[in-house]
Amino acid sequence: MAIVILTVLAYLFGAIPFGLLVAKSRGIDIRKQGSGNIGATNVFRCVGKGWGIFTFVLDALKGFIPAFVFPLLGKLDDEYGVLFGITAIIGHSFPVYLKFKGGKGVATSAGMLLGIAPLAVGVGFLCWVVCMVVSRYVSLSSIVATVVVAAMVWIQDQGLVVNIALTALAALVIWLHRANIKRLLNGTESRFGKKKAGKV
Repeated sequence: MAIVILTVLAYLFGAIPFGLLVAKSRGIDIRKQGSGNIGATNVFRCVGKGWGIFTFVLDALKGFIPAFVFPLLGKLDDEYGVLFGITAIIGHSFPVYLKFKGGKGVATSAGMLLGIAPLAVGVGFLCWVVCMVVSRYVSLSSIVATVVVAAMVWIQDQGLVVNIALTALAALVIWLHRANIKRLLNGTESRFGKKKAGKV
C-alpha cells in the first residue's frame, strides 16, 4: 500500500507546473511566450535569468525528493527511488493539472539522477556545459547530457533495474525533444541568447 501511495504522490508532485506558477507570479503566462513550454529554459528567456534558475531548481527537486526521500519515508529499498523518480518525471511531462501538456523533463530527470546516481549527473552536467558553450543549443546540450548519463550508469553498473530504467528515461527525454531534433537537422533551431526563442 505504501508503494502505491508514494507512487501516486510522486506523480502529483511531479505534475506541479512550477514554471507556469513562477511566471504567473510575475504577471506572465509562459504558455503564450517564447516557445510556449513551461520549463525552466523558457522561463529563463521570457521572465528572467534568476526566475529561470529558480524554476530549474524547483523542477529538479520534483525528481530528487521522490527518488531520494520517498524510499526513506516508506522504508523501502533504494531501487524504488527509480520508480518514484520516473513517475515524477512522467508527472512533469504529462501533468494532470494542465491536460497532460507539460515540459521536457530535463531538470526533473537531473534531480532524480542526483538522488540515485550523482556521479553520472556530474559527468552529464559537465558535458551539457561543454556542448552549450560550443553549440549554444539548449536542446542539443540536453540530449547529449541525457545520453552521457545513460551511458554512465551502465559503466558504473548501478544494477540492471536502474540501468534499464534510466536508459528508458533517456529514450523518453529524447522522444520529447523530437521537434527540436527535426529543427536541428533542418538548421532552424534557435541558439540560446537570440531574441527569437525556439522550442526547447
